[in-house]
Amino acid sequence: MGTKTETEKAAKAEDDSADTSADRSGTEAGTEAGTAAGAVADADAVDGGTTEPGTEPASKPEPRGATGVGQGAAAVVSAGLGVVSLTGSWLGTVASARETLVGQLETAADSTVAVQIKEVYGDAWQTSALWGGLFALTALIVGVAVLVRPAFGTPGAAQEPWIKSVAWAGVALGAIGLLFAVLKYTDVLLGLPAAG
Repeated sequence: MGTKTETEKAAKAEDDSADTSADRSGTEAGTEAGTAAGAVADADAVDGGTTEPGTEPASKPEPRGATGVGQGAAAVVSAGLGVVSLTGSWLGTVASARETLVGQLETAADSTVAVQIKEVYGDAWQTSALWGGLFALTALIVGVAVLVRPAFGTPGAAQEPWIKSVAWAGVALGAIGLLFAVLKYTDVLLGLPAAG
């Protein structure tokens, strides 16, 4: 009988140790699950998200490089158009040559020298100035649009310094080109020679 009681006690001790091990395993699993849930919550907090149901996650800030691509391209276009307005364009050259041809066709052979100069060369000069002025005005408008764009964009988003510099260069070149175009068109700058 003593043996049976000792066997029952040994079996009960094994059951208790198994229950304790199971409790420990459950506690450790619960701790690990709690740690994992805490890590997910921390990651959500860093990303601007939230773990509460029914609420929307906070908006994520835009990547810094993606916001300036269009503005940078427009600034470069503005500077390029400003340079074209000062140096001349293929379109302006073709329009000027066409105006010269039209002037030659419309001028009578017995016209005075002053009329021939005005019709053949004067109109072509003004056409060239007009196209230069259009390129300059476009450069000026695009440059100003790039500079004022941050005021209508995401609040607090700073514009890259190089974009501002190139846009200011486009504005300056556009203003100078527009001034030269007006001076050329009105014959103040390099006007037509007087005939006779």
